[in-house]
Amino acid sequence: MKKITKIIIAIAAILVVIGCVVGYYAYQMVYAPNISTRDLQYLYIRNGEDFEQVKKNLYANFTVDDKDAFERVAELKHYGSNIKPGRYRIKKSMSNNELINMLRSGAQEPVNVKINNIRTLPQLCGKVAAQIDVDSATLCNLLTDGDVLTKYGFDSKTCLAMFIPDTYEMYWNTTERGFVDKMYVNYNNFWNEERQKKAKALNLTRIQVATLASIVQCEQSVNREEQPTIAGLYLNRLRIGMALQSDPTVVFAIGDFSIRRITGAMLEVDSPYNTYKHTGLPPSPITFPEKTALDAVLDHDHNDYIYMCAKADFSGKHSFAKTYAQHLQNAKEYRKALDKRGIK
Repeated sequence: MKKITKIIIAIAAILVVIGCVVGYYAYQMVYAPNISTRDLQYLYIRNGEDFEQVKKNLYANFTVDDKDAFERVAELKHYGSNIKPGRYRIKKSMSNNELINMLRSGAQEPVNVKINNIRTLPQLCGKVAAQIDVDSATLCNLLTDGDVLTKYGFDSKTCLAMFIPDTYEMYWNTTERGFVDKMYVNYNNFWNEERQKKAKALNLTRIQVATLASIVQCEQSVNREEQPTIAGLYLNRLRIGMALQSDPTVVFAIGDFSIRRITGAMLEVDSPYNTYKHTGLPPSPITFPEKTALDAVLDHDHNDYIYMCAKADFSGKHSFAKTYAQHLQNAKEYRKALDKRGIK
């Protein structure tokens, strides 16, 4: 009897040891640190990727000490059927449990998408594609051939008014359509009731405000304190039916943004954007107007200026004039400065 008892105790002890070992391994497999960062801090999972692609990306960019353990935990938690695309921050010494739970839940970090220093739709699409998982060509096609803009009241030219340069928070796996939808929401948020009242007081639509703001911005993007003055000047011209005669509109009509000096021949370009030949506002913005330029139009200076010319000191500022005679003198001094520097 004593012998049998000893055998039972020995077997029980062995089972306890085995249980402890198994339990320890299970704990280590699930909760012990297993993933470490290298150069990258984020794991990117694209739309449509499966578990094999996720593993390949993870193993190529991060240190996974026990790959079998990671894959076992992923299997136990059914991660293969719950893959969510996105941009996920990999923290130092993450456990398999932490990583799988994060990936399963889709707990990704948003991206700050910066839209600035752009003039054309292709530039916009390229800049956005460099920051989130969209295809620049697909996005451009959506903005030129798709019906998404039509439902929002824009076309491929007027939509420059919708994409207001700024920094926007969105998820890395935002789709092309999702990006446009989000930008339209931000556009409407900018155009609050107060701004709409100001536009109505000017007898201008949102797109017309954006069009004038784009001209103001092209005329003065460095010394922004001049923008309300320039906006007031152009509004004076619109009010009396005088052509805006804005050089940036001619540059836009020609399509060569490297032009530094407008010549007489350039002023004859046949385009509705040539404000030397056509009175009123162009059909659409000539660049993506920033908030400062939009508000410069809505909160413009009430002045009597009709003319302006770049200052001869090349400070980037302008000389403003109420009379044509005064303007001619300012223009003469500026032309002399251009000739002296050999700027053609």
